[in-house]
Amino acid sequence: MILTKMDFLERAHLDRQTLEVWIKEEWLIPTRAEHDLAFSEADLARAKLIRELTEDMGVNPEGVGIVLHLLDQVHGLRRAMAEVLKSIHQRSGSTRGVP
Repeated sequence: MILTKMDFLERAHLDRQTLEVWIKEEWLIPTRAEHDLAFSEADLARAKLIRELTEDMGVNPEGVGIVLHLLDQVHGLRRAMAEVLKSIHQRSGSTRGVP
């Protein structure tokens, strides 16, 4: 589901200024729609995480950047591992019955 900027602000419980800071810091990277920004459900989940880090856990802005960078790396590694496993399964399936 794609959210408009206004919908995103409402659902994420954010004000415009905070959103602009988060985009500037590249904590959120929305896509560009015709006349505005467009946000995904993943962006909404990421905003929730940022709020939890800053408000509930007291993580400072530098720490938030580090946490998000590490999280992105973990997700990238998971995608890469899924591709490796898929390739292994495809190869093992195509070689079955071959001595």
